Amino acid sequence: MTNQEYEACVPIFKALSDATRLKIVEQLSHGEKCACKLLTAFCITQPTLSYHMKILTDCELVLARRDGNWINYRVNPEKLRIICTFLQGIFGCMEQQKESEPQNLTETP
Repeated sequence: MTNQEYEACVPIFKALSDATRLKIVEQLSHGEKCACKLLTAFCITQPTLSYHMKILTDCELVLARRDGNWINYRVNPEKLRIICTFLQGIFGCMEQQKESEPQNLTETP
């Protein structure tokens, strides 16, 4: 992997380093949601939600779309693909290593 690929992923991983933001992304993985639905799902204040959504939108993991007075959020599929490819690049090597390791046939309980 290149330094550029690492640098592109850093802001996204920083954004995902908070449990609330991880839960928000999980909610958005099921489809677009308006801010009002996220507020009720998490029982947080509007300023707290705005803070978390700013971090998620600044790294472009989440996209925002204004609809009148409401803002609708959804996961950015392009950024999600970048993260998945990055993680597969790291952990795909582990899968290949695991497959090449000899199996321990004499396991003890």
